[in-house]
Amino acid sequence: MRNTNEKIKECKDAIKKRTGMSLRGFMGLLCAAFLITHFSFLISGCARMGSPDGGWYDDKPPRIVGASPADRSVNVTAQKITIQFDEYVKVEDATNKVIVSPPQLEMPEIKGAGKKIVVELKDSLKPNTTYTIDFSDAIVDNNEGNPLGSYTYSFSTGEQIDTFEVSGTVLNAEDLEPIKGIMVGLYDDLSDTVFQKKPFLRVSRTDSRGHFVVKGIAPGTYRAYALKDADGDYVFNQMSEMIAFSHHTFEPSCRPDTRQDTIWRDTLHIDSIIQVPYIHYYPDDLVLLAFTHQQTDRYLVKTERTEAHLFQMFFSYGNPELPVIRGLNFNSDNAFVVEHSAKRDTITYWLRDTTLVNQDTLRMERQYLVSDSAGALISMTDTVEVLPKMSYEKRLKEKKKELEKWQKDQEKKKKRGLRYDSIYQEKPLQPSFTMPKAPDENVVIKFPKPLEKLDTSAIHLYVMVDSLWYNAPFEFGPKDSIPRIYELRAEWRAGMEYSLEVDSAALVDIYGLASGPIKQGIKIGETETFSTLFVQVSGVDASHLVVQLLNNSGGVVKQARPIDGSAEFYYVDPGKYYLKAFNDVNDNGVWDTGDYAADRQPEDVYYYPDAIECKAKWDVTERWNLTSRPRSEQKPGALTKQKGEQAKKLQNRNADRAKKLGIPIPAEFKR
Repeated sequence: MRNTNEKIKECKDAIKKRTGMSLRGFMGLLCAAFLITHFSFLISGCARMGSPDGGWYDDKPPRIVGASPADRSVNVTAQKITIQFDEYVKVEDATNKVIVSPPQLEMPEIKGAGKKIVVELKDSLKPNTTYTIDFSDAIVDNNEGNPLGSYTYSFSTGEQIDTFEVSGTVLNAEDLEPIKGIMVGLYDDLSDTVFQKKPFLRVSRTDSRGHFVVKGIAPGTYRAYALKDADGDYVFNQMSEMIAFSHHTFEPSCRPDTRQDTIWRDTLHIDSIIQVPYIHYYPDDLVLLAFTHQQTDRYLVKTERTEAHLFQMFFSYGNPELPVIRGLNFNSDNAFVVEHSAKRDTITYWLRDTTLVNQDTLRMERQYLVSDSAGALISMTDTVEVLPKMSYEKRLKEKKKELEKWQKDQEKKKKRGLRYDSIYQEKPLQPSFTMPKAPDENVVIKFPKPLEKLDTSAIHLYVMVDSLWYNAPFEFGPKDSIPRIYELRAEWRAGMEYSLEVDSAALVDIYGLASGPIKQGIKIGETETFSTLFVQVSGVDASHLVVQLLNNSGGVVKQARPIDGSAEFYYVDPGKYYLKAFNDVNDNGVWDTGDYAADRQPEDVYYYPDAIECKAKWDVTERWNLTSRPRSEQKPGALTKQKGEQAKKLQNRNADRAKKLGIPIPAEFKR
């Protein structure tokens, strides 16, 4: 014992001699150093777990470990569902991604709570009904965002679970664009009025590709509808709601099938392709063509005076009977030049008298037609004041600034000995011109204000023949009844040069502003610089068909009606084009929407699925069977604006890491 004590004393003395510290202080320092070192190892170890060069990634999806009531339970009475996971999870964009069927009139409460997702249904449960909660890809883990994948929870308030599914696509009837987020519902009531009386029996929503899957369907006969529901009642009751309807009925069915699944060794290399058995549900190719009714309820949208010299009335729907205006603080007799849009839903009143133009406030009484609550047209009278955006005083100041600037410019020219003007002159009337480049086009002239005078004898067209200019015959007049747009039509010849010349003051607007001398050269392209396209159409009755040639952005370049099954496009500029066609049932030259009350579908639209290359000097012939492909597969990807979103996928970063290190993936990090 004495020996041990002596050794301890020697140790204490040695420590004190070397460090100047007692044994207790030294041991405390040693413990602190140990703790700091150990803690730093823990931190670095944690950091390595998530770093590309230090540890393994958490690429495993969350796993369901239980649910209450259990998934696919029967005779359920609880309205609160709890789904449990092996890690913390969250629900992304539940409002748009999670679909409860049958549809719920009162929005269910869906929330993540740690390792649980809780769904509380607010509507009373229906007896003997299968309920499905389709989470799509909304469930992800809380840290890495690893998706659970497409998941649907179901239960029944009766003795059995209904398991049939149907799927398909919703497209915009006008241009075959996939429609994202539109509701798709089923009815087993096959009456033609059910869509406006009852909520959907089963419901789903389209994804970014316009694709939908309706689940939990019982055996029976059904019709499918689509609805852009504005008020959340799952019933079509507003004309502004986009809809799709069809008289096609179907009976859901299923059979065993197999599909190919790809197993990836890493992000670049396929390990194997395996055959996976599954249950294939039918029908899986429903196509619904959605449209919005033409607005027929007439009401005044707004009145504007964006410029001092005019005011406009905007209506929701046109009518041949234009409004009657009576001035209250001005004389409205012969005060306006009235223009209207093609549909007569926009009326423009140009003020003839500059005194009225300079008057800031125009008070008037207006009488016009509007729809009552029953949709019938009635006369409405009101009083309104219209004011320009810029007051007369401010306009005078702006004009004064412009005059002062002009005067300074003339003074500078005078001092420099340059030619200058001593009298300020208004700019002449300046119409805009669009010149033809091909023999099947014409000169288009647009005027900024209505014309008071148009002297066609002062308009001349010349053609060059053998280096000499000759008069060329032409016609001049309004273009398609469009206000202030005129067309000069002539027999244009390929490769020829023309000159359009207009004498001074040949054109005068209602404010007395006259045009100056105008000279515009026109060069028509050589025949060899163009291509010709012949489109042989089949698959439908072509007697009412209109075929359109589209550019890369989907704009209409030319259109033609087939003759003997062939639509012909001449003088096509070289380039890449696409084709669209619609069945113009009423032969009005434009696509028309549908009408649910009249049981009328929108006019059928078709797309040629491939691009067409037109080359100079080439005659191109394409054969197009309009029904050889389903409508959902027709529109070329280059023209499709609604692109499908990238599906959420589990990452496989550990496979790449294991390959880099040349070691196997530890079991706990395998998916």
